[in-house]
Amino acid sequence: MDPLDILIDLEQLLPYYKPIIRADKQLVSGYEVIAYFLDENQKEQRLDWLFDDPSIPDEFRLEVNHYIHQKAIKKKLQDNFTGNLTLYYDAALFVRDNGETFIHLLHDFQEKGLDLNTIILEIKDTCLPENTNQFIHIIKYLKTIGVQISIELANPSGSLNQLAILHPSLIKVDTSFLKDDLLPHLYKDVYFGVSMLSRKIGASLLFKGIRSYKQLNFAWQSGGEYYQGSYLTHPQQDFIEEDFCKNDLTEYFREFVTYEQQKAKAQYELLDTVYGTIDGFLSRTKRTPDDTWLLRLAEGCENFIFRIYICNSVGLQVSANVEKDGEGNWMLMEEGMHKNWSWRPYFFENIMRMNMEKKGILSDLYTDISRSELIRTYAYPLSQERYIFFDIPYSYLIEKEGLL
Repeated sequence: MDPLDILIDLEQLLPYYKPIIRADKQLVSGYEVIAYFLDENQKEQRLDWLFDDPSIPDEFRLEVNHYIHQKAIKKKLQDNFTGNLTLYYDAALFVRDNGETFIHLLHDFQEKGLDLNTIILEIKDTCLPENTNQFIHIIKYLKTIGVQISIELANPSGSLNQLAILHPSLIKVDTSFLKDDLLPHLYKDVYFGVSMLSRKIGASLLFKGIRSYKQLNFAWQSGGEYYQGSYLTHPQQDFIEEDFCKNDLTEYFREFVTYEQQKAKAQYELLDTVYGTIDGFLSRTKRTPDDTWLLRLAEGCENFIFRIYICNSVGLQVSANVEKDGEGNWMLMEEGMHKNWSWRPYFFENIMRMNMEKKGILSDLYTDISRSELIRTYAYPLSQERYIFFDIPYSYLIEKEGLL
């Protein structure tokens, strides 16, 4: 589509309203404004591409932005809608304009009754300008008049410094990377840094692109306070009922909680089973100066483990690996000796927990590099200085509901 066709016929610009649902009340809290254009064939064309295209003159993009935002705010006032409106701007364009077009629009409507606390300016981390000082200055002014700031992340790991500086009210992340055949909880770490930072700076997480049950579950597990996507609602030209999604979302949350409770129960049951078996065999197995006693221990636990090894309190492996050979016989694999596992996440935290609680710990799911499969590890304190680790295979976990 030629941008000039839009410029000469601005009246064919249509604002659509994409609902944003708040988790705590399961109600529509606001809308993201999306621009469409009704072409000569009476087909509605979405214009996201236009606002981020630097080859289109600034004046044109500013005019289209202004027209769409103006129509959306007029509707908000006419319908007495008290929720939030999210209005998008290319951050680089915003800075070149010094925010004047947007700020003048807000002040004009403020005189007509617009509550600026219900306006959210959305920008993308990929469009942030080189002149961050000027941008930060404008953002600070908008905050003083009540406008909230939302930053959409395309690169979660690369934008943390900018988030810490800008202190947005909302951080928007995309769930579309998560496919239906993947396990959502394995990908929480993708946004772990963002989630931690959002808590520290007081920003809420908004998950967009939710097109499936699994993606909604991922957003819920990841601490999302706001949700957006076709699985819940579609963009429309009118505002919808505030409780449009309430019944469905309430039921989804109930299912999520039930599953998490079942998973927690299954993990505790596994802990009891493993602890009972291991404690029993440890008490009956005479320890020898070498590692041969671990072979007898492995034989007693072979229903649920595929590897055993011992580390000391600084992460150094002080035993061989006990694993099965190709014929199914337990063997001592000496190459595991003296490996250092202190680099593993949570290693020392878990060591301290075992010392304090005097009991074993079951790890989260993770991928074992040598086997390329999902496993869990059960760690158990032999003493204040030695800890035994039992690797539990996927084949066992998949048979137990709630362990994956």
